[in-house]
Amino acid sequence: MLEPQTYAVLMLIGFFVLLMIGIPVAVSLATVGFVFGWLGFGDVLFNLLPARIYGVVAGYQWMAIPLFVFMGVMLEKSRLADDLLDVMGHIAGGVRGGMGVGIILFGVLMGATTGIVGATIITLGLLTLPTLIRRGYDKSIACGAICASGTLGQIIPPSLILILLSDIMQLSVGTLFAAAVGPGLLLSGVYIVFLLVLGWLKPELMPPIPQAERDAVSRRELWIRFWKVVVPPIMLVVSVLGSIVGGIAAPTEAASMGAVGAILITVGAGRFKWQVLKDVALETAKITAIMMFILMMAQVFALAFRGLHGEDLIVRMFELLPGGVNSDIWFMMALIFVLGFFIEWIEISYIAVPLFLPVLINQGVDPVWLAMLITVNLQSSFLTPPFGWALFYLKGVAPPEVSIKDIYKGVVPFIAMQALTLALVFFYPQIALWLPKAIGW
Repeated sequence: MLEPQTYAVLMLIGFFVLLMIGIPVAVSLATVGFVFGWLGFGDVLFNLLPARIYGVVAGYQWMAIPLFVFMGVMLEKSRLADDLLDVMGHIAGGVRGGMGVGIILFGVLMGATTGIVGATIITLGLLTLPTLIRRGYDKSIACGAICASGTLGQIIPPSLILILLSDIMQLSVGTLFAAAVGPGLLLSGVYIVFLLVLGWLKPELMPPIPQAERDAVSRRELWIRFWKVVVPPIMLVVSVLGSIVGGIAAPTEAASMGAVGAILITVGAGRFKWQVLKDVALETAKITAIMMFILMMAQVFALAFRGLHGEDLIVRMFELLPGGVNSDIWFMMALIFVLGFFIEWIEISYIAVPLFLPVLINQGVDPVWLAMLITVNLQSSFLTPPFGWALFYLKGVAPPEVSIKDIYKGVVPFIAMQALTLALVFFYPQIALWLPKAIGW
């Protein structure tokens, strides 16, 4: 019979071994949890498991997830994203690198309305990548901008990451939404500045849209389309987020407003069909089921790891690190970044965060600020090879002349910009904390 903490170490090793051989994350979590929990304690430990799983499925806050997913999928399935992208492309296309800037702005708006990385990247890849290449854009730059833009939905509220972290860290969803505004806009701004500067220094990489093409659409027609296509989703986002941040509605209630608002926008645009509603409901059910299944299986892992005194191991590991609390935070950030090479943000959230959170909170770290650091860092999990999902989403819809090497090369500067934003939020916490404090949270 081994010591409980030895089983905890073997449990972590076993989990990563199962991941490396291709076992799904949820199955890996449950398998190592049951096996090593039983080896350490028999079946006694798992008498608590039904209550923990019931606590998850009965949590009122989780109702916000399918509602926000429904809102996003409805706007995506109704093809409103196509019109949004076309309008933004024409508005910004006259500037060197302007189409790239339009893509980033589209990502901001899509992130605030859908928050679904795969949908945003696939939409951008299908609609813009062939056009950008035809207009002389460098393939790597175009691919990098599309992938980076698609991941903005992970930090710009209403983000599913923030909803999950609010539960894991026992924080208000509204507080995290408010705190994410600053880092989200900062990251978007860094992307835009980079593209504009690159377009100015190397105009051959990102030429503007030809004047003749821009003249084909009158300014009056363009602004009419702007008010018709762009303004309604913005008003929807403002009303949903404003009601949460302002304390008017709970996240679940605001998410309900968003779902109904997405339907009304679709109806107003003449895009509503019963088949679309059916497809949206099915896609929402699939995404929600996957997330909830992982969440429930994570309870098995967490219960076994805690029962085996794995948290004590984490505490002792932090005590060995030199440099105090800042070193501890950066160690956690480095681990999250490395995990992002192999697994998705959901799994990272339920594996890494609960392990390190108690230690850092006991050291006096502001949990809201820490949540923002984690959120900015988690974006890189979509971009870092070999398993960056954004890369595969884009490759799946990219023209044949675009290789995976082009995509890998294109995301490198954007990963560097994510690291820069992470450092800025670390050294200047007010970037994340000013809005919650201004509201009084």
